[in-house]
Amino acid sequence: MEKFAIRLKELRNESGLSSKELGKLVGVSDASIIRWENNQSTVLAIHIINLAKFFDVSADYLLGLVDGYR
Repeated sequence: MEKFAIRLKELRNESGLSSKELGKLVGVSDASIIRWENNQSTVLAIHIINLAKFFDVSADYLLGLVDGYR
């Protein structure tokens, strides 16, 4: 999930959001966002889906399975 951590942080930074702001927007705590970005916690599928929808990218991109956004 290292690729997920990197891509999540990149997308959040590109959007100009704090971890707290992103957490509120996708329904998780800022601590969860921070743990995911530091590769310290496993992400549930529902959260991957919500993040992919929010950032308008594919879940495959977030997970590092493809290099293109969609």
